[in-house]
Amino acid sequence: MPREKLLSHGPTSLTDAELLAIFLRTGTQGMNVLTLADKLLKEFGSLRALFASDQKTFCTHRGLGQAKYVQLQAVLEMTQRYLAETLERGEALSSPTQTKLYLSSLLRDRCREAFFVLFLDNQHRVICDEIMFEGTIDAASVYPREVVKRSLQHNAAALILAHNHPSGIAEPSQADRRITRRLVDALSLVDIRILDHFVVGDGEVVSFVERGWM
Repeated sequence: MPREKLLSHGPTSLTDAELLAIFLRTGTQGMNVLTLADKLLKEFGSLRALFASDQKTFCTHRGLGQAKYVQLQAVLEMTQRYLAETLERGEALSSPTQTKLYLSSLLRDRCREAFFVLFLDNQHRVICDEIMFEGTIDAASVYPREVVKRSLQHNAAALILAHNHPSGIAEPSQADRRITRRLVDALSLVDIRILDHFVVGDGEVVSFVERGWM
């Protein structure tokens, strides 16, 4: 059984269906929990699609309902808060993998482009984070003046920028590179550094620093 397998071999040993079965706990009449989990994964297409579904879609499937939807949203929110707290406890740039995981969990499934800022102190610890701009399906209007203003309000010494590409393709565009340069120039006037700019796609997060662009 999935629970015993997890206890013996760890959570990474479980399949998606087995992990979902633990979450579901029970099956339905005439269907055990593992069969139900496998059926749901086939209906949704993937574990991620199930997690990203809205309440109406989620609750129309057999074996799921409002109580399970609430439980799932709580689990997802706890995951995001765990990742955020991990960044807050230490230097954001000392854990690039955690930073990418957090940004991906926050931005990957958004249907519109969102521009996100991590405000850091002079030791590169997280002061706070914020989605500053949201746009259409393929663009967000980013205003350097507003980023400078908010950075000064938070007394930030450095920033990490991020935005998502709803298309799922993480490759930065020329527009992404231009706005990054404008932000670097504007913030340098008030002695605030931009340490990196991440572009979040579907299963990939591209770093400007790793590309040698900053």
